[in-house]
Amino acid sequence: MTRSTPLRVGVLLSGEGTSLENLFERIEAGEVPARVVVVIASKEKAGGLARAERRDVPAVAIPRKRHPDVGEFNDRIHAELEKHGVELVALLGFLSPFETRGRYDGRTLNVHPALIPSFAGQGFYGRRVHEAVLAKGCKVSGATVHFADAEYDQGPIILQEAVPVRDDDTPRAWPPGCRRWSAGSSPRRSASSPRTASRSTASACGSAATSFRQALVWISSTL
Repeated sequence: MTRSTPLRVGVLLSGEGTSLENLFERIEAGEVPARVVVVIASKEKAGGLARAERRDVPAVAIPRKRHPDVGEFNDRIHAELEKHGVELVALLGFLSPFETRGRYDGRTLNVHPALIPSFAGQGFYGRRVHEAVLAKGCKVSGATVHFADAEYDQGPIILQEAVPVRDDDTPRAWPPGCRRWSAGSSPRRSASSPRTASRSTASACGSAATSFRQALVWISSTL
């Protein structure tokens, strides 16, 4: 079944919002039948807020530090989600606990830059994941898109994609590579890039972006 209206997505983030930027670009390209109706950040200075404002999308900061009680913190979040008629919640680098509270059971997606259940759970996010993968000597890493529940990096897996870990990989240079892959280009090393630029971690991040887009397309046809 094809929806007649775009899926109303609320994005929760804590950082620069590179995945949000990718989502905006894919929506604008007509690849994802969705509309971001609000962006909520757990940090006042999160870069993702500015990305939302540049596209005239409501951007709201609900600082976790000002709301030490998890329940009250989530009360604020849910009030904003309800205000904007959000149908699906996307956790794009959100580093605080989100309670689905029934309303968003099966309607909350999380993107994790590893192959869950490996390198997942509390404390595993961003660069920390890639550092742990390399420290363990893994030969394969990847990305996972899953339905989020009350536990960190739990809930049914929707999509996974594996990428090889190479001997000269390092997590230090992965964010630029992540952006290139999120935009759909190859993580080739430029002439000015350090020799140790991480190709596998860039691939993992790009795989997450691709898988997330695929998941949104699928979900939009079921809600």
